[in-house]
Amino acid sequence: MANPKEKDPVDIVHQNAIHVETIMKELRHQKLYTEFNINPFKKLHILTDKPMSNITYRKEEEDPAFVQAIQRAHLEPTKKYSHPQTEAQEIGWISSPLIASDRSDRRLNFPRQNSEITKYMDAAWRLKEQTQNLG
Repeated sequence: MANPKEKDPVDIVHQNAIHVETIMKELRHQKLYTEFNINPFKKLHILTDKPMSNITYRKEEEDPAFVQAIQRAHLEPTKKYSHPQTEAQEIGWISSPLIASDRSDRRLNFPRQNSEITKYMDAAWRLKEQTQNLG
């Protein structure tokens, strides 16, 4: 069997240089966030106090930006955005009719009409259903 290769002794100066380089790289790409707020898309669960508790909390004023963010998160997409954000939203995005319906206009309105044939078939279907239900 071959003898395993002996490891070089640990060079503290070399390891310290690697450590310093790693820290400098982390600091270069680090972003410091100092403004935090609650995610408006996550459900808030409010816990009540104990029934026999004497602690009274002071009423704090609402942050209007936070209230607006919560209200905007609960809107439907057509009210939030001017255009659809995904392909799936394109279907049904414009739900209002393109032209106003006018019942008196004969070009666009085709009401159901009964003729002798349709009246006969109505009676035939009704008779068929009644005989099937009785038997």
